[in-house]
Amino acid sequence: MGELPDFCGKEKELKEAIQKQEKISLDATGIDFEQIKSAASIALHMHQPLIPAGGTDLRSAQIISNLQFMLEHLGDGDSHNAPVFQWCYRRMGEFIPELLSQNKQPRVMLDYSGCLLYGFEQMRSRDILEALYTLSNDPTCRKATEFLGTAWGHAVAPSTPIQDFRLHVEAWRQHFGSLFGFEALSRVRGFSPPEMALPNHPDVAYAFVRTLLDCGYKWVLVQEHTVERPDGHPLSFKHIPHRLTCVNANGEVASIIAIIKTQGSDTKLVGQMQPWYEAKGLNRVEFSNRTLPPLVTQIADGENGGVMMNEFPPKYFEVIKEASYSPTPILNVSEYLAYLDHLGIKQEDYPTIQPIHQHYLFQRFEPGDGPQKLSETIEKVKKENPRFSMEGGSWTNNISWVQGYGDLLGPMEQLSRLFYEKVLEKGISSKDSKYRQALFYLLVGETSCYRYWGTGLWTEYGKEICRRGIEFIEKNF
Repeated sequence: MGELPDFCGKEKELKEAIQKQEKISLDATGIDFEQIKSAASIALHMHQPLIPAGGTDLRSAQIISNLQFMLEHLGDGDSHNAPVFQWCYRRMGEFIPELLSQNKQPRVMLDYSGCLLYGFEQMRSRDILEALYTLSNDPTCRKATEFLGTAWGHAVAPSTPIQDFRLHVEAWRQHFGSLFGFEALSRVRGFSPPEMALPNHPDVAYAFVRTLLDCGYKWVLVQEHTVERPDGHPLSFKHIPHRLTCVNANGEVASIIAIIKTQGSDTKLVGQMQPWYEAKGLNRVEFSNRTLPPLVTQIADGENGGVMMNEFPPKYFEVIKEASYSPTPILNVSEYLAYLDHLGIKQEDYPTIQPIHQHYLFQRFEPGDGPQKLSETIEKVKKENPRFSMEGGSWTNNISWVQGYGDLLGPMEQLSRLFYEKVLEKGISSKDSKYRQALFYLLVGETSCYRYWGTGLWTEYGKEICRRGIEFIEKNF
């Protein structure tokens, strides 16, 4: 197969990028934080899976981007959208400089999966990669653009093995650094979980937060329905930062700042810039002996659906023009947090939240009692409460990432176990080309789309990638 992504073997550079992370200068933002009454923040999520579809025989077809497949089959299904998708992936690189040249204050947060970035490389989409390079490196554009980290293969955290999810997070960071520079990577502070899926099993949730902290992240975006207060109640005021605290069976604790994405999954919310209109109706709130501007935050697919493809551009321009220098600007989350930090607010001052349903467990389980007791308690609570689930929560909360995909999860688990036993445990160097090839199969095989898009061809794609990975590891390690 063609050249693989540059996404492993540079642990030293990754470490240095974390150490080089500089404080955000509030003066450089151009925002008069003391004068604003509220703010809004939008994030655009961009992803296309990699699929074994570069040929007619599933067992030998090249692994290519779904975007490339769409472009090669414009008459099939919704493939005619592919050229518009390409524009969507590139267009913030046009919008931001244009608005800056008009002396406006544009802002956007961008979340591109590693699969998609690799697809751009494979397809030699220089126009898109150059636009993203400008947004991440140009001294003016980068103040308006915040890139968010994610999992390289768009894997859902609740049902991805803990050690693999860490590999996804690290691979995305290295891939981003190799494309746009490790200095640009040092400015990536926020994490956007694929499908907004947050684990709620205590051990998995703890490992999730621990991974983010170890990889240098300062905050994570979470869906309001995937978290609860320690007493089990929903959040009372969603438009301030919270402190996501996760405790594992052994009593170890990990906390990170959580920014709440409100409401469900609806691209119209971002496409029509709803967060800004909602924020306009809010005023500063009393918090920790200070007054803070609330921040209304939303994320949506940046390319999917007519609203994002067609209505978003004019609405974005209209709102940026109106919001610039107003009492309700559009902000990026990290500059907002830098202002709160400047006010002397610390992470421990924020209201504590935990993943959904954990209060049921902690009524019966004392953290520190160990994994065995935790498993027994989970089984007990499941019998007592039919609503109780430890499969995590996502932007839908009605899709199980585990049930109904047994024929796919089997090969995925086998591939994961093989990679762990024959590659990780044996200490194979991440600089080894065979390590990179095996990692590629593992991360691509764990893409959420093979599960979320139902059974049929997509499940077959997933199984085929796992088959290749299993075969490769058994033959080479």
